[in-house]
Amino acid sequence: MTQPSQRFLPLDVFRGLTVCFMIIVNTGGTGGVYDPLEHAAWHGFTPTDLVFPSFLFAVGNAMSFTMRKFANMPQSEVLGKIFKRTAIIFLLGFLMYWFPFVHHSEEGIVFTKFEYTRVFGVLQRIALCYCFASLLIYYCSKRVVITVSAVLLLGYWAVLWFFGTPGDQYGIHGNAGLALDKFLLGDNHLYHGEGFPFDPEGLLSTFPAIVNVVGGYYTGLFVQKAGKTLPGIGRLVMAGVALIALALLWNTVFPINKKLWTSSYVFLTVGIDLLILSLLIYIIDILHVTFGTGFFTVFGKNPLFLYLLSEVLAILLYFFMIGNVNAYTWINEHIFQAISPGKFGSLLFSLGYMLLCWLVGFILDKKKIYVRV
Repeated sequence: MTQPSQRFLPLDVFRGLTVCFMIIVNTGGTGGVYDPLEHAAWHGFTPTDLVFPSFLFAVGNAMSFTMRKFANMPQSEVLGKIFKRTAIIFLLGFLMYWFPFVHHSEEGIVFTKFEYTRVFGVLQRIALCYCFASLLIYYCSKRVVITVSAVLLLGYWAVLWFFGTPGDQYGIHGNAGLALDKFLLGDNHLYHGEGFPFDPEGLLSTFPAIVNVVGGYYTGLFVQKAGKTLPGIGRLVMAGVALIALALLWNTVFPINKKLWTSSYVFLTVGIDLLILSLLIYIIDILHVTFGTGFFTVFGKNPLFLYLLSEVLAILLYFFMIGNVNAYTWINEHIFQAISPGKFGSLLFSLGYMLLCWLVGFILDKKKIYVRV
């Protein structure tokens, strides 16, 4: 499979940076986590809260290349490709959360029943956002796409306000997204990482996330046309600053919140992504500094596969036991916490885990194996 040309190396590096950081923050050690590597508890923002929306932004970047091919294909073939890719990514996400399909109990290892599986999640959101954004861009003009994006952001704000619990519309228990997920799926099919049923990748909050993909798509088109020029970089920077300013203004009435994926959060993350991409373009395409970019393009060439690998491997480490503890905890406590107790030992584990995934990607790249869905 052919790879993106050198001209668009900044987009490849951006995608690789996102996957690299995603693996680091998703696989923390047992000695505590540095504050910047934690998600905001509720309202607010940390660097970690930029990772997932940046992945969606990168999906949009990639679409700006792949959707060119759709112009010369029959409509039935285009729809087949979009729906097939959506179904595969969604199914992979669902099976990943169900994997390894058994769990430890007092009776030993027992089968995990379907009624206790999580339906929505990270890959599922990627699939749905990709599907909706692809159909919207394929069938509609740019003006219509931007109008629909505005409706999604403003409409989401309105739905949360009017259909949430009065006085707690933006709370973790009173938001309309949780009510919808409970109605459609029930408690057992939701994420329980907060200690109770609440899914940060639920159905309702997926709608504003579509705009992150749309933003990435039109950014990708712009970069292909004017991204290598200083005026082009200037326009990206101005757009990024404007979106961040609007996000902070909107935050006063609609709080920036990753777990609710608020509309102000969308503006903020797209704005920051524009600034990061502008900096990468300036360094790589204007200053011609490419040292170290190869490390990140390894992740950028197999992003979904390496993300899935990182999650499945972590699940297996949590499942297999060494003595009375799972392998994930044992490795942390007997190796990384022994080297450096506390948060730095946890960081060493995260970095080591990320490098292990990178090594797999490096081998695949050397063998010219690129896993595409």
